[in-house]
Amino acid sequence: MLNIHNLSVSFGGEYLFQEISFRLNGGNRVGLVGKNGAGKSTLLKLLSKDMPIDSGTIAIEKDIKIGFLRQDIDFVLGRTVLEESYQAFEEIKALELKLDEINHQLAERTDYESESYNQLIVDLSDATHHYEILGGYNYQGETEKILQGLGFKREDFDKKTETFSGGWRMRIELAKLLLQSNDVLLLDEPTNHLDIESIIWLEQFLNNYSGAVVIVSHDKMFLDNVTNRTIEISLGRIYDYNKPYTEYLVLRQEIRDQQLSIQKNQDKEIQQAERLIEKFRAKSTKASMAQSLMKKLDKMDRIEVDEDDNSVMNLRFPISITPGKVVVEIEDLAKSYGEKQVLENINLLIERNSKTAFVGQNGQGKSTLAKIMVGDITYDGHLKLGHNVQIGYFAQNQAEYLDGNKTILDTMIDAANEKNRSKVRDILGSFLFRGDDVEKYVKVLSGGERNRLALAKMLLQPFNVLVMDEPTNHLDIKSKNVLKQALQNFEGTLILVSHDRDFLQGLTNSVYEFKDKRIREYLGDVDYYLEQRKEENFRNIEKKETNPKKKEVVSKNTNDFQYQKKVKSLKNKLSSVESKIASLEKEIAEIDHSLLMNYDETIAKPNFFDGYEKKKKSLEDLMQNWENLTTELEEIS
Repeated sequence: MLNIHNLSVSFGGEYLFQEISFRLNGGNRVGLVGKNGAGKSTLLKLLSKDMPIDSGTIAIEKDIKIGFLRQDIDFVLGRTVLEESYQAFEEIKALELKLDEINHQLAERTDYESESYNQLIVDLSDATHHYEILGGYNYQGETEKILQGLGFKREDFDKKTETFSGGWRMRIELAKLLLQSNDVLLLDEPTNHLDIESIIWLEQFLNNYSGAVVIVSHDKMFLDNVTNRTIEISLGRIYDYNKPYTEYLVLRQEIRDQQLSIQKNQDKEIQQAERLIEKFRAKSTKASMAQSLMKKLDKMDRIEVDEDDNSVMNLRFPISITPGKVVVEIEDLAKSYGEKQVLENINLLIERNSKTAFVGQNGQGKSTLAKIMVGDITYDGHLKLGHNVQIGYFAQNQAEYLDGNKTILDTMIDAANEKNRSKVRDILGSFLFRGDDVEKYVKVLSGGERNRLALAKMLLQPFNVLVMDEPTNHLDIKSKNVLKQALQNFEGTLILVSHDRDFLQGLTNSVYEFKDKRIREYLGDVDYYLEQRKEENFRNIEKKETNPKKKEVVSKNTNDFQYQKKVKSLKNKLSSVESKIASLEKEIAEIDHSLLMNYDETIAKPNFFDGYEKKKKSLEDLMQNWENLTTELEEIS
């Protein structure tokens, strides 16, 4: 399908990769891996012809169609989810317009015996036949099937795309790609915005796909479940083996160990030959032997050991000041939306220097409690922060708060204060942003690089309590390990929300499981928690039904996947409504405070009461929407 030969790309005089060659065939499902900034996304852009080639060739067989899922997308405003998804069928949509035009002409004309009228009949027949061959009578049903597989509900289909978050718009773009008859799929971080049910659906889709797939992902489980080949970009070279990711790592290490062993033996042989040459060179009777040995050394193929890119960010979270013994004390805390409660009767005591993990299904309140702790959303009950507590917060979508039109350096300088502004370049250097890299605009950075920048920015603010919500999104595997090491060495208090078992292992000393509005403590790390729950990983727990009586029925039911998908879709919608309610509650609370402090000045604002009542009415509507959604969720559960 695609033949890549001696491909090279350079930026600023330095090669990203040089003279790499490989071939893609039908059925290849390639995991393209490497550290952040190694050139993975760049290679996808070259294969899709989004970027020009510096040197080398990419030979593509005739009529091969390539689909590319980019990280940055741009939709036309005003289209609904269905309308945008139908853009995948350009030829079919063009034929629909042609058929409409022909039928319109036939309806208006009365010259039934004329040659031009007969030609319209022929054109209609040809266009209809072509429309049928292209799947014109099936594409709408196929579109709905794919959208539902990716988590959309039928009531979402007629909503405008701009009303959805960036993650959901990415799902629409993925749906368009999967609906096209592409021979090659290039997927850049396809699972970043998908929940577990949608990831499982995508795995099934790709495993049944007959074309070639190239996937950039840092999700090891996804790569192992989907790929049958791994290509790693490292230090400008590629390593290409017909193995999924985990098996590839083992194989590559075995090969490197063999290379080291052979190189060691060769070095001994070379040293022995050099000693003999030095010994025989001065003796006339042995001179010819020395010459022979020298020629042998010159002809010897020296064994090279595959280099490994071990450059990683240097991350250390310094503690600001020592807080009191009790960091966070929570009593009878609850969070409700209308008559529906998300958290109820939460009692929690977090002590200084503890390392705590929040785990559980999506939508059970983990991120909600984290946001309550940092003061982002309102709640009922009591929460008290301890003496001298300073919280550093890394939100799940932290990188999205960065301004794409700023440079890396400007982003840091604007966040710094007088005391640490002089350290900005040093901090950036420790996060692998060095030299001219700091002048790059944020919008051109990869997802992993943006996360690294967001982490670097955190170090400009003092804290002794660190609350992190899914901090490993977008980070390459080595960066995850560096972050884990930094958190292990952090001398402050850690509260961590994560689904990543590998990341959590050995990192925390207590686990709180969120389930059915309550929390349950497990006094151990994540392995102890999973042992107590008798499960191997989080994915198994999140897929299980909470009703034990239904568990056996569901596991045998052929509609299990559709059921799980519907549940997850409802939970995602609930999360969106929750966010809107929290924002409105905050706005109304600020207005109430303003009325209390400066009543006359506040009500003097133009249309004050109309706007105030409108906000309250919107809050009521959102509350009702929340109750309807939760009722629906309870009924199908």
